[in-house]
Amino acid sequence: MSASGDQSGDFGPGTPHIRPEAPVAPQVLMPGDPARAEYVAGRFLEGARLFNRVRGMLGFTGGYKGMPVSVMGSGMGIPSMGIYSQELFDDFGVERIIRVGTCGGYRDDMELGDLVLAQGSSTNSNWASQYGLGGTFSALPDYGMLEEAVAAARRLGRRFVVGNTVCLDQFSKYHHVPRVWEPWVSMGIVAGDMEAYALYCNAAALGKRALAMFTVSDLRIKGLHMSAAERERALDSMMEVALESLLPGGLPG
Repeated sequence: MSASGDQSGDFGPGTPHIRPEAPVAPQVLMPGDPARAEYVAGRFLEGARLFNRVRGMLGFTGGYKGMPVSVMGSGMGIPSMGIYSQELFDDFGVERIIRVGTCGGYRDDMELGDLVLAQGSSTNSNWASQYGLGGTFSALPDYGMLEEAVAAARRLGRRFVVGNTVCLDQFSKYHHVPRVWEPWVSMGIVAGDMEAYALYCNAAALGKRALAMFTVSDLRIKGLHMSAAERERALDSMMEVALESLLPGGLPG
């Protein structure tokens, strides 16, 4: 692959979790798995350079059709996404983050590989209590980014669903309550993940822009799961939608 870690230069002192070895772009894709970040850099970005390796959370910066783009892992769960997205937004001048990951799909009409664009993120987490709001915060994406993603998915002919998702602290397979997601489905929730809520909260608190999109890798109601080969093809499809949605000249944000 083209991504390499032999670059040098002064890119600032860094943070406890990100010590930059190359510039960070204003727009960042964030899969959960750092190995997937490395794959995306080599598969989609021109001239990709390693910018972070702290704790094995790999980050790369390259170009996509002339636009600088970074890709970096977020780890699993709200706290991990909360730390990395906070530092990217607050310390490295990042303006837009797209969370690109997998999810469990909850609708009967979904198919494995469908794309979900999270127009909202509900949660069972206590993450938003830090803001002292005295109420329940509705975590939403940037509407312009959502519009651009919908337009990109349509141009590329991808199947997609736009809807409210739920961001749980527990991986549902290991939850002590069987089918913990069912009450959420009764409220119209279309899919579940573990990171979007923190990303949306951080973007709101810092005046930045964010969107979460997912590939449906599991269908809870039907009991279906993607194979490794299916997962790779579907994730490539999602990355194309994400990257195309970030290009200049799209819908106004």
